[in-house]
Amino acid sequence: MSLTIDDTTTTGAPRSPWHGNADAQELNHWRHVARQAADELATDALERDRANQDPFQEVELLRRHNLINLLVPKEAGGAGAHWETAFHVIRILATTDGSIAQLVAYHYINQGSIVFYGEPAAQADWLRRSADGQWVWGDSVNPVDPTLELTPDGDGYRLNGFKRFSTGSSVGDVIIINALVRGGTNDGKILAFVLERGRAGLELQGDWDFLGQRLSASGSVRYNDVAVRPEDILGEVGDEPFSTLVTPGIQLAFGNFYLGVAQGALAKGRDILRGRTNSWFLSSAETYAQDPIFQRTVGELLARTAAVEALAGVLNRTFDDALAKGAAITAEERAELAILIAQLKVVSTEVGLDVAHRIFEVTGSSSTSNTVGLDLFWRNIRTHSLHDPVDYKKIEVGANYLLGEVQPISLYT
Repeated sequence: MSLTIDDTTTTGAPRSPWHGNADAQELNHWRHVARQAADELATDALERDRANQDPFQEVELLRRHNLINLLVPKEAGGAGAHWETAFHVIRILATTDGSIAQLVAYHYINQGSIVFYGEPAAQADWLRRSADGQWVWGDSVNPVDPTLELTPDGDGYRLNGFKRFSTGSSVGDVIIINALVRGGTNDGKILAFVLERGRAGLELQGDWDFLGQRLSASGSVRYNDVAVRPEDILGEVGDEPFSTLVTPGIQLAFGNFYLGVAQGALAKGRDILRGRTNSWFLSSAETYAQDPIFQRTVGELLARTAAVEALAGVLNRTFDDALAKGAAITAEERAELAILIAQLKVVSTEVGLDVAHRIFEVTGSSSTSNTVGLDLFWRNIRTHSLHDPVDYKKIEVGANYLLGEVQPISLYT
């Protein structure tokens, strides 16, 4: 990949630093790296989940495996990989630790906001500084909790307000924030800007204590008269098609995340089932794994998961194709991609939840023991799949198919 941020296409539109597609060598290499990281996370996933501590050690594990700068172009000091590769990494990590898969997914999107929102002339410098520092990017952008305001203060601003569900904020080196400007020449605009975690007046609440995704560092943040300097600002959050690819991007990350949870639940369920040396007393089979009843259930869940994987595989590559167009991508092309990804969101949510729930039907009552940890898969996907109502994704898909309607641009659609 080449760092071509300041170049322009033949239409005069700024070019994306991401172009082309991942080859087999790239995909195989990073899948292997992600598998190694996932295997390390698997050794104490249940214990870490119960401890419910901020995942600083897990972040260091990601750094050690060189996953933090995966999407940063080589010319800026990164690995120069593609988004298709990143989605594979997210999926593989989710097979053993959904919390860290979420943390990585949001990091990639938040770091990518340098390109989605940043002024072209400044993007290369942001990318290089992020790569040099191996910055982990958290966020504070929850759009249904719009209480952050910027008020002009000299050549900068003061930030005040409260924001829930700020994923990665308690362990991120930096936090990307969206806030509404009140007053001055930018009155009414929403600006995206970046603050270090220790900025004066930025208070981490440490209140993330939920059913699942317990190590996603998604607590609330309060901002008390925080200074925001001109150099902290990436740019305006608007409705230009390329910049709004941030939403299909995170939704596609969710689809891969849910798929990984389903695959992880199936793998753990298979190990449990094959480890049972007896069978149900009414069965003619010698073991549970040889019983057609349990084979049928596993076969159904596996087939449905494979279908989700096939759809995700197509869309992961399609997303790279869309990014390569840069600002030349049209609103119609962006909308078509968003609808396809919404379809994945629907099926990955429902299949993931079903697999994580029904795997208990084949593993038996002993698998509900707190020492087994099979419930971790269900708790994680049940918690995160409530991020935005999947029924509205179904409506989004159906309304488009029937009437050609497109939902208004937001951080959810």
